[in-house]
Amino acid sequence: MQYEPVIGLEVHIEMLTRSKMFCACPVVDSTNAAPNTAVCPVCAGHPGTLPVINGQAVEFALRVAAALECELAPISIFARKNYFYPDLPKGYQITQYEQPLAENGKITLQTSKGEKLIRIRRVHLEEDTGKLTHVEENGHSFSLVDLNRAGVSLLEIVTEPDFRSAEQVRVYAESLRALVRYLGVNSGDLEKGVMRIEPNISVRPFGQDELGTKVEIKNLNSFRALERGVAYEINRHIELINSGGKVAQETVGWDENKQVTFSQRSKEDAHDYRYFPEPDLPPLLVSKHWMDDVRSALPELPWQRSQRFAQDYGLSATESWQLAAEKAAGEYFEAVLTSLVTSRPPNPAEVRTVYAWVTGELFALMNISGTGFDTLKIQPNALAELLKMIAAGQVNQNTGKAILVTMFASSQSAAQIVSEQGLSQVSDVQMITELVSAALAENPTEVANYRAGKTTVINFLFGQVMRKAGGKANPQVLRSELERLLQGN
Repeated sequence: MQYEPVIGLEVHIEMLTRSKMFCACPVVDSTNAAPNTAVCPVCAGHPGTLPVINGQAVEFALRVAAALECELAPISIFARKNYFYPDLPKGYQITQYEQPLAENGKITLQTSKGEKLIRIRRVHLEEDTGKLTHVEENGHSFSLVDLNRAGVSLLEIVTEPDFRSAEQVRVYAESLRALVRYLGVNSGDLEKGVMRIEPNISVRPFGQDELGTKVEIKNLNSFRALERGVAYEINRHIELINSGGKVAQETVGWDENKQVTFSQRSKEDAHDYRYFPEPDLPPLLVSKHWMDDVRSALPELPWQRSQRFAQDYGLSATESWQLAAEKAAGEYFEAVLTSLVTSRPPNPAEVRTVYAWVTGELFALMNISGTGFDTLKIQPNALAELLKMIAAGQVNQNTGKAILVTMFASSQSAAQIVSEQGLSQVSDVQMITELVSAALAENPTEVANYRAGKTTVINFLFGQVMRKAGGKANPQVLRSELERLLQGN
């Protein structure tokens, strides 16, 4: 029997507000701050304290909801979601349930098999829990609670069960991460847990409308883990059903080392949480004027930029997204192009050159050093200057790559480096001819092989001449003279 995966996603995003969702405690980096130093009676759940809604959190949530083309609600209600965990100090979570901030949105994904429309069921506000650290010490096990994260502003984005593959799930998560970074709502640092992805997975026979039993994978924080975890669960469900077993509705975790899921607890339904309206918070009112202002202030979104790059610059969908996925990368690429051609549109060759240097040489240096565009020492006009020097024949391609490495480390301009290190390209025909003649005289066997028909040996001889030239010979002139002398002209 052939089965169809049916997957929905819940994504929790910590928003970049300065204070928490319902109190004035500062939001701190829980990976660096001392435990329990950003806590007050409100977020610690002391009796008699009153929450107050964070206006910046609402603004951020509206941005995301508008970008996802949701219907924004003029009135939304906060509710208490009742369940007890050691890291939830009140014994309930303030969230939104029956009347969320936004509903009925959509996003179109570009996958390897074409476009895929994903419907957004709801976007709502809530607060985060604290953090548990499990310790093994002297044969004893215990857990420590850090409430720095308790009460931090969370945005939950819930999709309809529209995904049919692990790839679609990964593409959606990547697109959503790009979006919240463009909007300035979230840093996108999955490894720090500020964006947590929870897929609900089931399978059913093709052609069946009824959904299968779903399993939720909790708190995935990398795209690799997300895609592999979903693929693993799909296969596990199919194998279990085919062997006569039944899928249990449960919450599972992902073991990155073993590349398998493991059971955590039985999966709750909505009625298990005993939702009821939060009595300490009034309805949240969002005026039409506020909604209109949010929509009009939206920047160019990542998928819009990707489409524009493809249309304006002739890049493929994959190439366009590589630049558009990170806002700063796309801005840098266009700034280099602008500096390179100034008052006219770039031609296709110039676009390809800039794309290759930004996504190739520059990205490689940034990945190795862990540098981001915010600390990059090479300004767009400085890279454009280097590319102009290469195009003008002042330095060759390989020398240009070496110059870029020095620019990356020192902030010097390409012209300074060329001047100080004497890297100007040699195009003097007589000098290059002398170097070619010397190399041919030193390698008579290779010359004979070439003239006997083994033409690939020319690459070896080219390298020998370039070594004599200290890497500074003009490649076009060198190859022309090498071919001429090898042919006995």
